[in-house]
Amino acid sequence: MTLKLVVGLFALTGAALTVAGRNTRPVLAAGKTASTPGWDRQAAERYLDGREVWWQAWDRAQKDHGTYCVSCHTQEPYGLAQPVLRRELGQTAPSAAEQAMIASIEKRVRLWKEVTPFYPDDIYGPGKEIESRNAESVLNAVILAGRDARLGHLSETTRAAFDNAWALQSKSGPTAGAWVWQNFHYTPWESPESEYHGAALMAVAVGHAPDRYRDDKRIEPNFEALRGYLRSHLDAQPLVNKAVLLWASARETGLLTREERSKLVADLKARERTDGGWSLTDLGKWERVDNTPLETRSDGYATGLIVLALEENGIQDDAVSRGLAWLEANQDKTTGAWPAWSLNKNRNPKSDAGPFMSDAATGYAVLALEARR
Repeated sequence: MTLKLVVGLFALTGAALTVAGRNTRPVLAAGKTASTPGWDRQAAERYLDGREVWWQAWDRAQKDHGTYCVSCHTQEPYGLAQPVLRRELGQTAPSAAEQAMIASIEKRVRLWKEVTPFYPDDIYGPGKEIESRNAESVLNAVILAGRDARLGHLSETTRAAFDNAWALQSKSGPTAGAWVWQNFHYTPWESPESEYHGAALMAVAVGHAPDRYRDDKRIEPNFEALRGYLRSHLDAQPLVNKAVLLWASARETGLLTREERSKLVADLKARERTDGGWSLTDLGKWERVDNTPLETRSDGYATGLIVLALEENGIQDDAVSRGLAWLEANQDKTTGAWPAWSLNKNRNPKSDAGPFMSDAATGYAVLALEARR
C-alpha cells in the first residue's frame, strides 16, 4: 500500500481507515464498549492512528526503499498500544496506518544489509550511522515482538529483527551488553541516558516474545550480556529508566533483586503527586536547552509508564488505583490524547515536534489502562 493511498484513505474516511475495501471502524465484540467511565478507546485510537498517518507523510520520516523512520516517541508506543486497542474494540484487521508501519519495518528487516541508516555520517556527523542503526534494530524487535505477542506466534521476520539487534550488541567497552544509542541530546529517547532505556526495552521485548523465544539457547549469551549491563549500570540511572527495567523484570528473573525491586517500587510511589499522577520532571535531573522552566504537572507518559510497570509486577494498590483514576480523568475528550511536555524545550504544540510527547503519553496510557484487566 503506498503512502499516498494511506493518507488519502485517512482523509476520505475521517480516521475510519479502509483495508482491502473493508471499512475498519470499530466493530465491538460481545460485551465490549468503546468507552469506559473516564476514557474513550475509540478517541484514543483515532488520535494514535491519525498521528501515525501524519508521521508516514512527514518528509523527515521518509527513508530509502519507500520506508519510514521508526521513532521512540510515535511509532514504538503506537506499535505496542494499537494491537491492544484493536483487540478490545473487537476489530478483525489492523488499520491501514498500522499495516503500513508494520510493512515498512518488515521491509527494512528483510533488506537489512541494503537499506541505509536513518542518519548517515556524511550528513549528521561521525558516529550517527552506528547510533541510528543500533537504535533502529532494537525498536524493530520491540514493535514486532509486541505485535507477535498478541498473535501468539513469533514470525520469522521478528526472529530476523532480533538477530539483527543481537549482531549489533556491544561486545566490549562501557556499553558491553547494550547498544550504542542514538544521541541528539533529546531526553528521554535520544540522549546519553537513552542507552539504558533502549537496553531495558530490549529486555521487555524478549520477555514478551511468544514461542518461548527467551529459552532459545542461541540467544543465551546475548541475554546474559544484556542482563549484566542492566544490573551493573542500574544505580546511575534516572527513575524513568528504572521504571522501564521494572516493567521488564515482571517477565525476566535476575534483572532486579527482591530488595532492589522493593526499593524501586517505593521510590516510584514516593514520586506520585497528590492528584494521583506522575510527572516526568520528577523522574530524573533535567535541564531544558532553552533555559525555560520545566513543566511540573502530572503527565500521561510518566503516569502511564509507571502504572504499567507496577501492574505488570502484580501490584494493585491505592497508588495504582489513583494513577488509573488520573489517566481516566485526563484524556482530552476532543483529541483522544493524554498530555505530556518536552523535557528539552518549551515547544509549540502546533509545531512538527510539539505533539511527540503526547504521542508517547497516549500509547502508554492505553497500555496501563488495558493492563488492569
